[in-house]
Amino acid sequence: MTQYILSEDADLDLDGIWDYIAKDNVDAADQWIGKLFDAFDAIGDSPGIGHKREDLTAYPVLFWPVGAYLVIYRAASRPVEIVAVTQGGRDIPAFLQNRFSG
Repeated sequence: MTQYILSEDADLDLDGIWDYIAKDNVDAADQWIGKLFDAFDAIGDSPGIGHKREDLTAYPVLFWPVGAYLVIYRAASRPVEIVAVTQGGRDIPAFLQNRFSG
């Protein structure tokens, strides 16, 4: 049984990441998506590996960096819910405000 689930938004995030990278290199896009799924497996197996970022959000989520990306997830439920995958350089508070209010 999988220890995580992807929210619909997170699934769309992955599609966008793959599309963006694949414009230059399909193999690199596949490799990045593979790295992200490896991270999802690790998070599902050990949900406590993430970090709270109360400076970024009051939402009950944890963050796990994967290269230039952040995996944002809810660890309180089982299976763990991956709620977003985004570039770490984004305005994360605004991104999450938009993600959770929409």
